[in-house]
Amino acid sequence: MTLRLNIGCGRSPTPDWINYDNSLAVRLARVPVLARLLAWFGLIDPYGLEFVDFCRHHRIRSANAARRIPQAAGSVEAIYASHMLEHLDRREARSFLAECRRVLIPGGVLRVVLPDLRDAAFNYLRSGDADAFLRHLQFDLDRPRGAGRLRLLLSGGRGHRWMYDRDSLISLIEAAGFVDVQAMAEGQTLIRRPGKLDLHERGGDSLVVEARNP
Repeated sequence: MTLRLNIGCGRSPTPDWINYDNSLAVRLARVPVLARLLAWFGLIDPYGLEFVDFCRHHRIRSANAARRIPQAAGSVEAIYASHMLEHLDRREARSFLAECRRVLIPGGVLRVVLPDLRDAAFNYLRSGDADAFLRHLQFDLDRPRGAGRLRLLLSGGRGHRWMYDRDSLISLIEAAGFVDVQAMAEGQTLIRRPGKLDLHERGGDSLVVEARNP
């Protein structure tokens, strides 16, 4: 039986798929007492504590997919990664795509959704608001202070590491060895059995690219 994976699912797991995330909340979901202790010391805010409970309730699994996707080679029919790739640096992104190729069956589909740098740049040129542009890019620009430093050590940086437009994303995925790499219109997919996958998730401000494993 082949599998379908939602990697970096955050608060949007897909029913009937296997959902992975690399958040500290997923690991803390296994030990809720520790999560509440960290919250008591102010190292996790109420929103983060609620996410721990969310991960436990939805049975989200922990994985650092830039290192290894915990599935056997050639066992996965489709992989979906929404607003996840931009949180990886270039080396991590290449490693993640290599892992996707390893676990996907021949002809398996990778679907990547992320913010469109081209749209962000056009919006900046229209508005001329540099501060809003940089906030929209969501890079880790501010150095945490005080307890924020410890929170960063516990959770890791959540900002963006790289941004892509259509051409640069297609080039990256092609360089990883995928074929039939193409931008997709919102709501469309090459995935044969998408099930309850939300094909409109983050629509309107996102770039969608799909590809096949050769």
